[in-house]
Amino acid sequence: MTFLEATRTSYDAIAADYASRFPDAMGGVALDRAVVGAFAELARTHSPAPVADLGSGPGHVTALLHDLGLPVFGVDLSPRMVALARRAHPGLRFHEGSMTGLDLPDATLGGIAALYSVIHVPDEHLPATFAEFHRVLRPGAPVLLSFQTTEAEDHLHISERFGHEIALDYYWRTPEQVEQLLIEAGLAPYARVRREADGGEKYARAFLLARRPR
Repeated sequence: MTFLEATRTSYDAIAADYASRFPDAMGGVALDRAVVGAFAELARTHSPAPVADLGSGPGHVTALLHDLGLPVFGVDLSPRMVALARRAHPGLRFHEGSMTGLDLPDATLGGIAALYSVIHVPDEHLPATFAEFHRVLRPGAPVLLSFQTTEAEDHLHISERFGHEIALDYYWRTPEQVEQLLIEAGLAPYARVRREADGGEKYARAFLLARRPR
C-alpha cells in the first residue's frame, strides 16, 4: 500500500470522529489565527484567483479562509472527509485529490494553505510536492504550511486512533528543514513562526509562509 492509499484509508476510517473531536479550525489559539489572517491578506491581493486548502479534512480551515474573504476551495485525499466537508459547508467547494499531483493548470492559484497536511508526506516525496505548489501558484502568490515540530527529524507510525485500526505515518521536521525544501522548489521564504505546545498539545507548532517569486 502506498502512503497515499494508507493516508486515504486511515482518514476515511476516522473522519467522523476527527470532525467532532476538532471542531475549531485553529483550536482557539490566537497566534495561529493571526498567522492565517496574514496569509489571507497576502492571498487577497491575487483575487479573484482561487486559494486551495490542501488536506482540507472536514472543511474547518476552508470555511475560515472563506470568512476572511478568500475565493477558496478544499482538496482532500479522503472521500469521507470530503463528504463531511460538503455537508457541513454546502456553500463551498470540496474535491477529492492529492497535493502531490493537483489537477490544475499552471499559475492559476492565488494561494495555497496546507495546514497539518504535509506531516503525512514522506521525506522523499516532499520535494516533488513543493514543486507542484510552485507550478500551480501565480507569481507572487503565497503558500502557508503548518506542522508539528521537534528539535530533530522524527517519524511516528500510528496503528490505532479513536478506536479504529489505521496505518498512518507522521513525519516531524524542523522549520529549517522544510524551509530549505521550499527554497529548492523555487519558493521564497517570507516568514517563520514557531510556538510552544499549547493546552493538551504534545509538540511545538511551526508556520512557514513563502511565495512564488514574481
